[in-house]
Amino acid sequence: MDYLLYFYLICAIIGALLAQQTSTAVAMASQVRSAFALTKGVTMKEYELSVLFHPDLEMNIDPALDKVKKIIETSGGKITKEESEGKKRLAYSVNGQDFAIYYFFNLSLPAAAPAKISSVLNITDEVLRYLLVKADERRAKMEARRKEKADEEVTEEKGE
Repeated sequence: MDYLLYFYLICAIIGALLAQQTSTAVAMASQVRSAFALTKGVTMKEYELSVLFHPDLEMNIDPALDKVKKIIETSGGKITKEESEGKKRLAYSVNGQDFAIYYFFNLSLPAAAPAKISSVLNITDEVLRYLLVKADERRAKMEARRKEKADEEVTEEKGE
């Protein structure tokens, strides 16, 4: 990403110089440098978000789901995986409800985003409960190894 920003910076400066607009070239260079400085320090970490939606939304879950996705995206996050587990019975009653619609998300979030997402989900009416935790890197690596081994076994069986 660093090289791409520098490439655009150089192209903008050369274009402005060719057009004999040196003041424009200097202004564009300072804008690109400031944009680069803002994005350079942002590190994205992996998180898992489990959301329990109100059971009455089963037939029309899309608006509530879009609301949660919008909350994540406005916080600067990216959804890498989304999984629906459907409607399930709860172990105990939550807000007078015995059932909930389960959704799981894998997210990439900047450092300040989990606090923002938590504060908004706490006051969202469609969400009964949520859990936002940092993803376990060791578990992801172990699952990737298991998948590779399974793929190798399948290719060996096909080869025989």
